[in-house]
Amino acid sequence: MAKRYWLLKSEPDAYGWHHLVREGEGTWDGVRNHRAANNLRAMQIGDEAFFYHSNEGREIVGIVEVSAAGLADPSDPDGKWAAVKVKPVRKLARCVTLKQIKADPALADMELVKLSRLSVGEVRPEEWARILEMAGD
Repeated sequence: MAKRYWLLKSEPDAYGWHHLVREGEGTWDGVRNHRAANNLRAMQIGDEAFFYHSNEGREIVGIVEVSAAGLADPSDPDGKWAAVKVKPVRKLARCVTLKQIKADPALADMELVKLSRLSVGEVRPEEWARILEMAGD
C-alpha cells in the first residue's frame, strides 16, 4: 500500500514538537471527533504527517512518521477511540504558517483550510510536496 500523508494538530503548550522530540516517540490519543478518529484508523506504519502547532503559532513545524497503527486509545475507558504512535523525523527548515497556507491557491482545498477544526487531517501528495517546497525542504 502506498504511503499516505496526514496532518496532526496539537497545542504547543499541551504537547508540542519539543515534547515529542524529547520523548522520541509519542502516542497520538485523546481524539474525540469521528472524522479525525477515522483518519487515525486509516493510518499505517510508515505514513508521514506534518506536526502542526494549533492556537499558538498556527504553523507546521515538523514531520513525524507513524511507528505503530491501529491502537486502542489508552485514554478511552470504553475502547471506542483510536490512537497511533509517532516518531519525529525532522523539524522543517522553515515553519509554514496557516496564513501562508491560506494565501497559496494550490492549497485552497486542503483539509486544514476547509475543515479548520479537524485535529487529524489527510494531506494529498501534491499538498505535501507544496508545503515542503514552502518550508525549504
